[in-house]
Amino acid sequence: MAGAFQNMKKPPVGRSEEDRILRVWTPLLLRTILIVAMIVLVVGLILAAIYTPEYFVDRYRAVQMGHLIGREKFATLANRILQRNPHAFLMIGLFVLTLVPLARVAFCFILFIRQRDWSYVVFTAYVLLGLIAGVLLGRVG
Repeated sequence: MAGAFQNMKKPPVGRSEEDRILRVWTPLLLRTILIVAMIVLVVGLILAAIYTPEYFVDRYRAVQMGHLIGREKFATLANRILQRNPHAFLMIGLFVLTLVPLARVAFCFILFIRQRDWSYVVFTAYVLLGLIAGVLLGRVG
């Protein structure tokens, strides 16, 4: 019986450390980002319910009449956060929420580079570039 366990291959030292990183740190990173996004969104919803409950109805009616509201710059959004604007909190919360898939892919990209698994590096880089382009195009377009 003891001989059966001796014949089993042990993972290389670097591989077990990277497996631990994948099993421990990746979920921790993703949960942290999700919790932060959830807190910011809940604060935004509470502030919106207290201070501007009619905002979405008014905005919907403005869009129906053809009055589209343009995009805001990030600096303006940060300034509105300091003023406790509920809709700025909601926008930042949604932005943080979009970081979850981006962080996961970036984390795996770094891990694959460390493992020198070049086919996965190429595939992950392709997905990462697509996610970054999507975020940038969503902000610009």
